[in-house]
Amino acid sequence: MEPCPTAQVGKTSLIMALVGEEFPEEVPPRAEEITIPADVTPEKVPTHIVDYSEMEQTEEELQEEITKANVVCMVYDVTAESSIDKIRTKWIPMVNGGAEKGSRIPIILVGNKSDLQTGSSMETILPIMNQFSEIETCVECSAKNLKNISELFYYAQKAVLHPTAPLYDPEDKQLRPACARALTRIFNMSDQDNNQILSDEELNYFQKSCFGNPLAPQALEDVKMVVWKNTTDGVQENGLTLNGFLFLNTLFIQRGRHETTWTILRRFGYDDALELTDDYLCPLIRVPHDCSTELNHFGYQFLQKIFEKHDKDRDGALSPAELQSCFSVFPYMPWGPELHHTVCTTDTGLLSLHGFLCQWTLMAYLDVHRCLEHLGYLGYPIFSEQDSQVHAITVTREKRTDLEKGQTHRNVFLCKVLGSAGAGKSAFLQAFLGRNLADQKKSPGRQTVFTINTAQVNGQEKYLIEMEAEAEFTKVSDASCDVACLLYDVTDNKSFNYCASIYKQHYMDSQIPCVFVATKSDLPQTSPLRGLSPAEFCYKHRLPPPLHFTCNVHGVPSSAIYAKLATAATFPHLNDIDLGAASFWIRVALGATVAAVVGVTLYKAVAKNK
Repeated sequence: MEPCPTAQVGKTSLIMALVGEEFPEEVPPRAEEITIPADVTPEKVPTHIVDYSEMEQTEEELQEEITKANVVCMVYDVTAESSIDKIRTKWIPMVNGGAEKGSRIPIILVGNKSDLQTGSSMETILPIMNQFSEIETCVECSAKNLKNISELFYYAQKAVLHPTAPLYDPEDKQLRPACARALTRIFNMSDQDNNQILSDEELNYFQKSCFGNPLAPQALEDVKMVVWKNTTDGVQENGLTLNGFLFLNTLFIQRGRHETTWTILRRFGYDDALELTDDYLCPLIRVPHDCSTELNHFGYQFLQKIFEKHDKDRDGALSPAELQSCFSVFPYMPWGPELHHTVCTTDTGLLSLHGFLCQWTLMAYLDVHRCLEHLGYLGYPIFSEQDSQVHAITVTREKRTDLEKGQTHRNVFLCKVLGSAGAGKSAFLQAFLGRNLADQKKSPGRQTVFTINTAQVNGQEKYLIEMEAEAEFTKVSDASCDVACLLYDVTDNKSFNYCASIYKQHYMDSQIPCVFVATKSDLPQTSPLRGLSPAEFCYKHRLPPPLHFTCNVHGVPSSAIYAKLATAATFPHLNDIDLGAASFWIRVALGATVAAVVGVTLYKAVAKNK
């Protein structure tokens, strides 16, 4: 804080009267710099006060101090018009002459020596206040009588903590665009039934969230009455509209109650520049190595409410317009057209609740920081009454521990789908969403490397993320996943050899379960020219036998293969020829034995006839 103008107006006396709580009989040209502790100030923040003396200091020294100041108190003598005129002609241009509108240092005008004048200087001051928007307020006081001394410094603190400039344009007498946008976003989030009106219940939730207590019924009616009398459409259906909400905040500011609007903005995560803070959008979350992140039931409950809020026609799906409404509280549209190739949609191509939750699950797993940011935009901490969005996330234990214990509590698993070009990887991913080959040809669109859906594992629903991966891994961690799905084309021998090479190079010595899948199984299968067949290769390496798959079917492709992938991911410790696979190889062995016995018998019969 920097009290700066003209000599003999009493600025040093004001500082000494504040500190000593009495009028000083002897006043030095300049008071020493002092810091008022936080615990003795109304706003509970420390305040550093720097005096200025024209007699002892140069204007260059003053300019240097001004650059450090958060607020400047300009003191004038209410009995001397020349000191008032100097504020307009010299001091304000010196403080903010080169600053852009909106970034100027707030100014408090202080009329001292009010004990020497019966009237008020406000008529003279008002034109100056109207001319310079950075002037927060004017306080008339008396160092001699200790009148309004503490109020002066309270308003100085308030000008810093609850500045007017970012909120309100006094020249146009309206909210600044950034403030109006922030308050509009807050209104839209608080409108929990999405009917463009804040009901009494919604207003009370908002009031309690921001200020700690709901409004008394009569106070609530009084607020609506003020809005109703001053606007044409501020109150509808006995609730507050957006225009009514904006008017109410404008009124608070015009009446000097900036702290009310600032309390609302800061509760919803805004800083002094009306940007959402990093602390709000990106709360700290610790994810140890080899752990993953998932939405928990609190997160899913919140997201289901968001979905239901914006499903205005109650058809169980979000149309493009409804999805746009859902994300209207974001600074950008977070999901692009690839969404419809990533999750399940309805028969008409709309986003179902299942698809909506799948997309959030995918984001929580792949990029938890982005997920936290998006939950912040939706207002999770406010409407879940939690400190941060981290409350919606579960960090799983290390996979190594799961393997040691032979069980896992995880619900989301990553499957990397690998194979040569033309093996059908993209088709395999889309089939996971229930789309056969004909459906895929109808909606070519922009493909994605991810799909996500649920699969049944021993009667429980698990999320399985499928990722179409490149086999040219640059580091060992690139191959990491919960299950590797190696796709080969049954019509192309080279296709299997490619998968066998990937397995040997990246997975043979790992604990990652691997499943070989023979695609295009509706077409004639070619026999290997040399070496092991796919079935023999899997048997040699103690892998489950290859699974056959095609999406060239009528209706929905079979989901059984995806359930097996999810099961392999859930129980990686059982991957070495499990019971199902073992029974397969037993059947193969028994078949070979029978064939050998029959062959020997036939040979003996033929030999005897000779």
